[in-house]
Amino acid sequence: MVGQWIKESKIINNNFNARYLNLLASKSVDESGKISVGKLLGMIGLILNLIKEIIIHRPQQVYFALTTTGFAFYRDCVLVFLIKLFRINIIYHLHNKGVKKASESPINHWLYQKVFRNTKVILLSQYLYDDIENFVSQEQIRICPNGVPEIKELKSEDLERKNEIPQILFLSNLIESKGVYILLSALEILKNRDLKFEAIFVGGEGDISKEEFEKKVTALNLSKHVKYLGKKYGKEKEYIYKNANLFIFPTYQDCFPLVLLEAMQFSLPIISSSEGGIPDIVYDGENGIIVPQKDFLELSLAIEKLILNPKTSMEMGKKGRIKFLNKYILDKFEINLMNIIQKT
Repeated sequence: MVGQWIKESKIINNNFNARYLNLLASKSVDESGKISVGKLLGMIGLILNLIKEIIIHRPQQVYFALTTTGFAFYRDCVLVFLIKLFRINIIYHLHNKGVKKASESPINHWLYQKVFRNTKVILLSQYLYDDIENFVSQEQIRICPNGVPEIKELKSEDLERKNEIPQILFLSNLIESKGVYILLSALEILKNRDLKFEAIFVGGEGDISKEEFEKKVTALNLSKHVKYLGKKYGKEKEYIYKNANLFIFPTYQDCFPLVLLEAMQFSLPIISSSEGGIPDIVYDGENGIIVPQKDFLELSLAIEKLILNPKTSMEMGKKGRIKFLNKYILDKFEINLMNIIQKT
């Protein structure tokens, strides 16, 4: 999504003579991280297109959304070494992490040294520097938090919640590392405490299928409290945000989740984990609550606290929306990115 917004940005395209190559190899979540004949053929085509762009248009600088782990990293290494062969400056924009762990492999360690040498690196948050500090100096780093499009039509009455039963929202693909099962375990505790709530799960199937999710819901006796709505887009997704009271995202594998920015736009207080750049987005006790990773007991206590204190919950949501408008609308992201590229 961020790559598409950059490509369509008037701010970027009015200030640079920009050309774009699509590096996306996976068409769905299921394909991500898997090698296929189609991907290999696509890589060959990508290499040929890159060579053509370099020879014909000779760019002064390459902005590169580098994938830092897995097969896609090795593919990107080929492209990076090709760009460096032509002595073109590279600025990376990292939307993922995992370098520290992957670099335990000697070959990966050597590749990271070569890839990051004599480059600049855009991070979404200073909290993510720890992942690459063995290969990138502070002088090479630029910070540019993501942004999302502002919904201009939102009115104050759209952000007023009048639910008799508090509605909890989880919006992400059904991926275990996003905290799906952690949240379900927390909800079981709340149910056993006779707390009234309705939990809405929105998103596509990932490494957890719809059947596996519903089986877990049934096993925890949460069928009366939990609904899975599948993928939702546009106005349907906006309606779901408008009707929620809390946004819960207990992820333990993330960088800078855009869903948190979306939730802040709709004045939703957020309960999330101290993962990646999330502490930059959610200030504990201000626009939400930060809980330890994989701790469903602490998560249940945080949810209970906000459900039983609706005034506190509403104040957190309002502060989150102010923070969104001040820092995370798409225009601000595009201006920040433009300034970084111009000064690099």
